[in-house]
Amino acid sequence: MPSAEFVEAVLDVVARIPPGRVMTYGDVGIAVGSEAPRAVGRVMALYGHGSPWWRVVPASGNPPQGHAVLALPHYVDEGTPIRGTGAPRAGTAAAAASAEVAHRAARSGEYRIALSAARLPYTHEIYGEVAL
Repeated sequence: MPSAEFVEAVLDVVARIPPGRVMTYGDVGIAVGSEAPRAVGRVMALYGHGSPWWRVVPASGNPPQGHAVLALPHYVDEGTPIRGTGAPRAGTAAAAASAEVAHRAARSGEYRIALSAARLPYTHEIYGEVAL
C-alpha cells in the first residue's frame, strides 16, 4: 500500500496538470521523485476519483484502462489533442479537425492521446524540484 505522503504527492501533481494536457504515469512518478509508474497507477486507482484522473495516461497514449468512454468528454471539453487509432496522425490539428477525430473516436471507442502535442513538457514548473 502506498504511503500517505506518496498518495498526497501524486494527487497534488495530478491536480496541477493544466486542462488539455496530460502526463504519463511515469511522468507523475518523476515529478514526485519516484521511478515507480505502477505505484502512481495504484494511487490513481485507489484515490484518484476526486482528481482530474483523465489527465494521467499510460506511455502508449491510450486513455486510462477501462475508462475510455468516461474520459473522452473531458478530453473534448478541454481540447486535449486526440487521434483515432489507425487514423493518420493528427498532431495539433485545428479545432474542427480535432472535433471530427473526437466524433469518430466516440463512435468507434478507439482513440489515443496525441502525446507529442498533449504531454506536459519536462520544462513545466511541476518538474521544478526534480533533478532531471
